[in-house]
Amino acid sequence: MNATEYYRDPQVTLWLGDALDVLRELPSGSVNCVVTSPPYLGLRDYGTAGQYGQEASPAEYVTRMRDVFREARRVLAHDGTCWINLGDSYVTGPTGNRKSSGLEGTPNWATTPQGFGNKTGCGIPMKNLLGIPWRVALALQDDGWVLRNEIIWAKPNAMPESVRDRLANRHEHLFLLTPSQRYWFDLNAIREPTAPRQYDHAPTWEQRKAQGEAMRAGLGGMAPTSTGLGVGAHPLGRNPGDVWSMATKPYPAAHFAVFPIDLPLRCIKAGCKPGGTVLDMFSGSGTTGAAARQLGRQYWGIDINPAYHELAKRRFAQGVLAFDEGGAA
Repeated sequence: MNATEYYRDPQVTLWLGDALDVLRELPSGSVNCVVTSPPYLGLRDYGTAGQYGQEASPAEYVTRMRDVFREARRVLAHDGTCWINLGDSYVTGPTGNRKSSGLEGTPNWATTPQGFGNKTGCGIPMKNLLGIPWRVALALQDDGWVLRNEIIWAKPNAMPESVRDRLANRHEHLFLLTPSQRYWFDLNAIREPTAPRQYDHAPTWEQRKAQGEAMRAGLGGMAPTSTGLGVGAHPLGRNPGDVWSMATKPYPAAHFAVFPIDLPLRCIKAGCKPGGTVLDMFSGSGTTGAAARQLGRQYWGIDINPAYHELAKRRFAQGVLAFDEGGAA
């Protein structure tokens, strides 16, 4: 393999290089789960040659994502799962081209490519929300992926925005895709405790009759039981649904793209078989890796920026399973 192996321990392997280039050298069907958060279009410039997210148009960004995830589908086992966290972007006018070599990056208002956001650039007028997550998801679906879920990551402590003519953003998208219609998935591992219903005793005959009539009439609901959970309720809890409320947890040593470890923990529990291998081709400071280690899975991480690998390497070498201060993707 020509890709540079940056770090290895019994559970973790980190490769340094362009995501697409490294993926091309990985064996087919060699990982069980992909959990990743690609750099968002136009959000930050990390001063690294070849970085993703600095494409000149949404179409160019989507094409690049399609190419990367096409190769990831080859590397992913036939029964594997792929979880992609993506935030959206607004069209803004170019205000300079400042660079940064730090982990924090320079914000998009200072790095918007020249011509982006006007009629001579990407062709979309300024102030438009670009819909990047769905552009990417639909492109991957067209490319052969099975799009199983759109999950909303709701942020109860989202960063404030100084905007006056639109609503502040409080969420990001997480897509679950699979290479085939049948795949390994453990819903029981992520079920949420079910709150007891109003009955803490066996239902009376009248209650059972009324509930049965309501169900036959199509009104839904479950008959109460002595457990208080209701007939048909799973003993391990309920399906968590497709809206996940998880607070961001800033990590000072890394960039602004905070990625709480709770997110990859849930994805890996549900989508990676025990003892399997998790891949993140935009590894960053290694939060997905920390989650994989915590759950006893192997982890393969790829990143183009050695500064991030160095941060993750120090964490993994110290045997840290999770980031006490919170994680950054």
